[in-house]
Amino acid sequence: MINSSSSSNLQRQMHRISRNWGLYLLLLPAVVLLLCFTYKPMYGVIIAFKDFKPALGIMDSPWVGFKYFEKFFHSYQFSVTIKNTIFISLYSFVTFPLPIIFAILVNQLRANRFKRVFQTVTYMPHFISTIVIVGLMMILLSPGNGLIGSIYRLFGAEAPNLMGSASMFSSLYVWSDVWQHTGWDSIIYLAALASVSPSLYEAATVDGASRWQKIRYIDIPMLIPTAVTLLILRIGGLLGVGFEKAYLLQNNLNISGSEVISTYVYKIGLLSSQYSFSAAINLFNTVINFTLLILVNYISKKYSENSLW
Repeated sequence: MINSSSSSNLQRQMHRISRNWGLYLLLLPAVVLLLCFTYKPMYGVIIAFKDFKPALGIMDSPWVGFKYFEKFFHSYQFSVTIKNTIFISLYSFVTFPLPIIFAILVNQLRANRFKRVFQTVTYMPHFISTIVIVGLMMILLSPGNGLIGSIYRLFGAEAPNLMGSASMFSSLYVWSDVWQHTGWDSIIYLAALASVSPSLYEAATVDGASRWQKIRYIDIPMLIPTAVTLLILRIGGLLGVGFEKAYLLQNNLNISGSEVISTYVYKIGLLSSQYSFSAAINLFNTVINFTLLILVNYISKKYSENSLW
């Protein structure tokens, strides 16, 4: 009985593939690229458990077990990098509702021409490269010749060195991200709002609902599934603070507040050539993120109807 059922399912799958062979053919290049550049290189993760020597290669390098994991856990940088990474990630979570609020506000605009111009202007920062953003921040926040320095001098005061402050690093990192990406991140929420049936708004108007009541009882419930999905993905990257921007904003004055896992892995792996040590740190980071993703998805699935799988 089981064999006949499995055979029947296999036949249905083969029939579906033969019927849609053109679509599967279009998908094939993406699958090949994924296998070649994502899954095939994953075997290299074993260097985290080896004393990797380039001359010996990955397979012939001696096994050392969890030596480099223990080295990281007992190092001074463990507490510093974990604390900074988690703090910046949690700080970023505070800004998570901003694209939702922005999408709701844009959706309330009635002048279509102004709405299109407004959306275009707010999307544009997303396309500015990170190094340009950091350059602009350095120019504007310079205590000597920057905008902040000029404003302070107008009032006869000395401007603070914001770029050199460890305590200000997280705020500069997070709020520059907000300025750059809030408009772009709101697109997916605007798409969800665009799928709302106009009859719901018409019925609410007939019932005498105010604009705020329409937002509360129509817009927000429609956005919750999308928001939950994106929140799960974001929690799954809790320790994944981006490398490029953190590294570019980093200097000797703010290093105690700006050293995160990604920048530390870069320095250990590429600058110090401690490949096994950096692989162990990065693997630890990945395992934590993956565990959080599974856990949060399980909780969301258990207590709501929204989950990734």
